[in-house]
Amino acid sequence: MDVTMRIRRYNPEKDKKPYWATYEIKDCEPTNRVLDMLHRIKWEQDGTLTLRRSCAQGICGSDAMRINGRNRLACKVLIEEFGERPKIQVEPILGLPVVKDLVVDMEPFFDHYRSVMPYMVNDTPAPVGADGQPRERLQTIADRERFDDTTKCILCAACTTSCPSFWANGQYIGPAAIVQAHRFIFDSRDQALEQRLELLSDENSVWRCRTIYNCTPACPRGIEVTRAIGEVKLAIQKGDR
Repeated sequence: MDVTMRIRRYNPEKDKKPYWATYEIKDCEPTNRVLDMLHRIKWEQDGTLTLRRSCAQGICGSDAMRINGRNRLACKVLIEEFGERPKIQVEPILGLPVVKDLVVDMEPFFDHYRSVMPYMVNDTPAPVGADGQPRERLQTIADRERFDDTTKCILCAACTTSCPSFWANGQYIGPAAIVQAHRFIFDSRDQALEQRLELLSDENSVWRCRTIYNCTPACPRGIEVTRAIGEVKLAIQKGDR
């Protein structure tokens, strides 16, 4: 199987604007991944191609990019999906500054992530077991189920950079940050509920979501992102989880 790859290239040190480069890769297996194709281009044809990847197992989220117009992880997309003579277009995710080729500056994304206090807040003493030793704070199965879905987030930015509201206004914290807030808002062990709800009431937080639903299909972990955002909106309205 031969594959045609069309890649959006940009090197700010020498290019005035982005351009498209086309590569042909021969003798590919249907079960090769888009990431494998990018590796072959970099290793066999053009060593200047720049991309970000790490685990290559769909866990780290490093290789999020637009593949034939959709935000996906290159390590999870098989080339057989594109037919017997695949033509695959790859470009960087949208809404974040391009550093080079397929690599974007993730700092604005992580700034939004940090703004929602993505960590447990509980200053009460840890419970003590029958042996007199501290033990973990236990939850019921029902308590855990309330936020189980949003614990799956790998911070790949695929949902946030698929959102037109984020493209239009980079100050919008975006779906991924709200998903991270959801994970702690609905955790019965956390004690910063009021503070998080106040942070998320800002004009550039949940209320900038227009329920376009781009985020949910973009998530490589299958998180119901739009539903989580809706649950956070309801929590703000009620003032409680």
